[in-house]
Amino acid sequence: MAKQRIGIAGIGKISGIYLDNLTGMFGKRVTLTAVTDLIAERAEKAAADYHVRAVKSIGDLVKDPEVDIVLNLTQPQYHFEVALAALKAGKHVYNEKPLCVKREEAAELLKTAAAKKVRVGGAPDTFLGAGIQTCRKLIDEGWIGQPLSATAFVMNHGHEHWHPAPEFYYQTGGGPMFDMGPYYLTALVNLLGPAVRVCGSAKTGIKTRTITSEPLNGKTIKVEVPTHIAGILDFASGAVGTIIASFEVYSHTLPFIEIYGTEGTLRVPDPNTFGGPVYVKRFRAEEWSEIPLLKNYPENSRGLGITDMAEAIVKGKPHRASGELAFHVLDLMHGIHDASATGKYYEPKSSCPRPEPLKD
Repeated sequence: MAKQRIGIAGIGKISGIYLDNLTGMFGKRVTLTAVTDLIAERAEKAAADYHVRAVKSIGDLVKDPEVDIVLNLTQPQYHFEVALAALKAGKHVYNEKPLCVKREEAAELLKTAAAKKVRVGGAPDTFLGAGIQTCRKLIDEGWIGQPLSATAFVMNHGHEHWHPAPEFYYQTGGGPMFDMGPYYLTALVNLLGPAVRVCGSAKTGIKTRTITSEPLNGKTIKVEVPTHIAGILDFASGAVGTIIASFEVYSHTLPFIEIYGTEGTLRVPDPNTFGGPVYVKRFRAEEWSEIPLLKNYPENSRGLGITDMAEAIVKGKPHRASGELAFHVLDLMHGIHDASATGKYYEPKSSCPRPEPLKD
């Protein structure tokens, strides 16, 4: 089977694990050929470390005849511009999360990809890891009966205490929902299917933040986005989900995700990871039972989504971390904010197939 060739745009913090895995864990399934970054030294170092080519610009990367798929690891505000250029050049594209900042941009990417007969994929791919795939198997096999409802909680006190450049998280395109929501909502769609209606409430409780990490220690940030969001999702399957995403919580004792069914409860592991633990409590059980991971990829396997996409391209099959899934998640996040602003339910304009389970 011919291997798809990948070029990376953006050699920032997240690129390290992609570089490691695409040349290591997935190196027999895909080929990394080129990298580029606005800071040439970053690209040159990555090229030397991983024995690939450094190209001068994104324009050069998307025109490179030895690149089939552009892995877009640029900052979110550039996701649309870079991906659109790649699609117009006839390349497949896989974006880090979120797919784009705006829904209109995401819709244009999918439309352009269809016209060019190429594919769009998008992070996160953690739902393909052993932990959440084990949860998917348990749900599909009826361990908790029919899923009726779900809860998801992603809450902390923001990034200004540890991140070297945290301003973005409090500007347009940032906030707790757009930062971590893709992991949680992607996991929920994988487990329960797409949503058909959302509502929510969003607020900004702390108007300014002071950075205490280096190198910007002491700098004040004006908060431009909601930093505490509570959303409700009605899934097409009939289940009802609740999600809270907050930068205003110092500590809590709530689970990452739980699914409540007619026969019991499933506790889902951190959707920002690929592993476990996974717990089930059947309705007559006195204690929770930890379920051994029944699937592959319990370790940090970022790059699994684009690898699955690359193989699906060759085989002519659908890929799991699809552009439609990433667009639907983006639509849901915006929809929760829209519902808060208007005081009305929002009915998503998007949908997606429930991704097929990852085969062993």
